[in-house]
Amino acid sequence: MSNAERRPIQERFPAPSVMGVINVTPDSFSDGGVHMHVQPAVTAAWGMLDGGAAIVDIGGESTRPGSGGVSTEEELARVEPVLEDLGGAPLSIDTSKAAVARRALELGAELVNDVTALRADPELAGVVADADAYLCLMHMQGEPRTMQDDPRYDDVVAEVKRFLEERLAAAVDAGVREELVCLDPGIGFGKTAQQNFELVRRLDELVGIGRPILVGFSRKSSLARVLGSDAKVGSTGASVGAAVAAYDRGATILRVHDVREHVEALAAAKAIHG
Repeated sequence: MSNAERRPIQERFPAPSVMGVINVTPDSFSDGGVHMHVQPAVTAAWGMLDGGAAIVDIGGESTRPGSGGVSTEEELARVEPVLEDLGGAPLSIDTSKAAVARRALELGAELVNDVTALRADPELAGVVADADAYLCLMHMQGEPRTMQDDPRYDDVVAEVKRFLEERLAAAVDAGVREELVCLDPGIGFGKTAQQNFELVRRLDELVGIGRPILVGFSRKSSLARVLGSDAKVGSTGASVGAAVAAYDRGATILRVHDVREHVEALAAAKAIHG
């Protein structure tokens, strides 16, 4: 795709835009196993788009706390048939692997969502740059297997901001156009519940980097803590509340599991914003 065709990311995803989540995995924290087969995943994705999602994020490798990795071959085997069946739909690929991203982009995906912020695979940045694709760079302390063991920061917002600025610069140095990049503070990725809430409370500091901010608070266990529950998954109502709060503080894209509820709540919040 030529530079003239790919609009800046904030034009493609005006605030608030909703990104639906489809995990084609057996072990993701919220919907693991639900969409392991092609047809349920495809049906769910079309349902999210009908519900108002601007894009649907397809992932074939769990990044829940404690999870291990999967091979490139296994990840491709999970996502490729789903992407093929969804040809023509607005899709992103949730991957850290260049080979998976390359195939997804060939099949029509427009955004690469990398939880490692281009640190896991040295070839990924080139794949994104060559395709002139949108890119999301996320902060994570540690790796999924160990990230929730004992997350510590002197100032979580300042440290996440510094990391995202560094990874944005690295992406641009590798040939990715800055206007195609959004940034994700990585709610739940190596953070305590209070650190997650502080990141949203002070989101304006991350907005100050100058790139659109994506927030994925949907169903995170921190939301269950608020309700005094030990559940591993937060409720839809709490997820919607967190998304509206993030939008109020400057988030552009909200990554969610329950699309229609979020779209409706954010439409109301936008109307009030005027």
